[in-house]
Amino acid sequence: MSDLLPEAELARRVAALPGWTRAGDALQRTFDRGDFAGSLRFVNAVAAIANELDHHPDIAISWNSVTLTLSSHDVGGVSERDFALAARIDALPASA
Repeated sequence: MSDLLPEAELARRVAALPGWTRAGDALQRTFDRGDFAGSLRFVNAVAAIANELDHHPDIAISWNSVTLTLSSHDVGGVSERDFALAARIDALPASA
């Protein structure tokens, strides 16, 4: 289990994470995947990472986009686990 990140550390790290924003007690980013099939491929790739890390995001799927919301519910906010998951998601190839 990770600890809740201090506010100053959280602000610094969110600012250094391109595309991600703070949404209350979570990190959030919307990915444009071109069409519905692209959105589904991306969600499946994210699911594989989430299962590997045993840390699962909230996922909202639209026709051509996917919004991910990352939060460590066990600590009530953003932890190192969320940044680790965000980094792995960001490393996915554009075709995922």
